[in-house]
Amino acid sequence: MSAPPAPPPDRSAPPDRTDSAQTEPTRPLVRRARRARMWLEPGLGVKRWIFLFVVCTFVGAVAFLHFTWTGPLHPLATKWILWLNQFAEPGVFPLYAVGMVVMALALAGALYSITMISRAMLRGTGTAPETAVNVLYERKTLSRGMRVVTVGGGTGLSNLLTGLKTHSSNITAVVTVADDGGSSGRLREALDMVAPGDLTDCYAALSESPALARLLLHRFGRGEGLEGHTFGNLLLATLSEERGGLGTAMQDIHEILKVRGRVYPATTRPVTLVAELADGRTIRGESRFAEQIRPSRIERVRLEPENPSALTQVLEAVRDAEMIVLGPGSLFTSIIPALLIPDIARAVRESPAPVVYVASLMTEPGETDGLSLSDHVNAITRHLGRTPDWVLLSNSKIEPAVQRRYQQEGATVLTLDGAGRDLRGRVRFAPLIQAGTARHDPQKLAAALMQLWDGPPRRFSLPGQRD
Repeated sequence: MSAPPAPPPDRSAPPDRTDSAQTEPTRPLVRRARRARMWLEPGLGVKRWIFLFVVCTFVGAVAFLHFTWTGPLHPLATKWILWLNQFAEPGVFPLYAVGMVVMALALAGALYSITMISRAMLRGTGTAPETAVNVLYERKTLSRGMRVVTVGGGTGLSNLLTGLKTHSSNITAVVTVADDGGSSGRLREALDMVAPGDLTDCYAALSESPALARLLLHRFGRGEGLEGHTFGNLLLATLSEERGGLGTAMQDIHEILKVRGRVYPATTRPVTLVAELADGRTIRGESRFAEQIRPSRIERVRLEPENPSALTQVLEAVRDAEMIVLGPGSLFTSIIPALLIPDIARAVRESPAPVVYVASLMTEPGETDGLSLSDHVNAITRHLGRTPDWVLLSNSKIEPAVQRRYQQEGATVLTLDGAGRDLRGRVRFAPLIQAGTARHDPQKLAAALMQLWDGPPRRFSLPGQRD
């Protein structure tokens, strides 16, 4: 797979000293010309109104001329024309040229006044006039992007959303809400609500404002009752309490946060994640998995209470999706729990959209120890009832120092073993790793998914091969 396109050159960089004197005075004019040209880009819905304005102005001018020449203003119109005639010069500047100059000045004045009115209105709404065309162009372009539903939770999902929002605004994140530890667990127990932590991360990832994203993720380091909580978690808890539930508060949340896309909990009912192990034991509560699973392994996970309902908005998004992405994230605690909602699982099974599983880079200590990629896919198939159409796996090498750091915590690189040849035709390799980490690069991952959406790749890769 080809790497994502290089970023555009920094046009704000200073020009060479040799021509700086010539370039500097023209910069404002060049920037204005570029902005003016952008208003004429296809898809903005502006050119039709410019055309209508020109036509109406011409018709209005002709009608006004007819009115003044045939109506009670005829004497005044005659004096006006005679006054203009004094500026004419036969053979050099004829009468019709005088009229054209006056008409051009009048049109320029009208356009200037409309521009200033628009700028004043934009400033009143908090939008910088200089960036209005860029914002409009970006939103129009993103509104035509892929309709994608992402399923999961944790850092993996928020990373994915960070990359996807640069390609589309038609994003629906379906977030697992079974966490029972940390700030989420405390709020869940105190207010009988779903865990808000992963929802907060997704809202921050889709936020158009970096300042708002930082605010949502701010974690209080002191204060009785506040220490350990993030502002975003408290905001979601407040809206859930005020509106009588998180489900009814979702529209308010989206309007307040102005995110690029939609974020929904997999269910609005507080649920507990239960793991059934190979040795017959049962563990209740996600926060206990890592410590209590070993030396056994997970056979199946389920929710208590069973058969929680899903939001209507989630089911509609799945039905309308052009791609459904599972992960990246923890297999048994982030991805599969959302697929245990019967309505969501049924909608995904019946959807004509391709289902893409973004494989983790490392195993989860105590959760997926010793599992290969084919084991991951089999677990998804077993719980969902549908095998992913695509499996996206990174072929970038994790730096040895990073691997050693993870190995000290009990994590190893996820591999595609011999049994993985059963996945032939489904696996797609791409360089997805963020340099110096064992995490997916948001932009590389989004670019790989967009390539899958644009059309099936010409060939697939198996271990040992490279794109």
